[in-house]
Amino acid sequence: MARQNYQHGKRQRELAKKQKQDEKLQRRLERKNNPQSDDPNAPAEPQDGLEPAEGEEQETAASAEGTEGEP
Repeated sequence: MARQNYQHGKRQRELAKKQKQDEKLQRRLERKNNPQSDDPNAPAEPQDGLEPAEGEEQETAASAEGTEGEP
């Protein structure tokens, strides 16, 4: 009967552990360099070239109409 190669299994576990640690370190570095992209509660910055939302467009139109009629 063949004997089990315990060193191979141990080496595979060590490699998997190291790879997992490297991925975690990489995620931490990315989060440190780009803090806004990972925070789901952070307000989104408006991008140029986008049309305003429906509520914003209506508010500006209503305020403009009210100021035109006043002397």
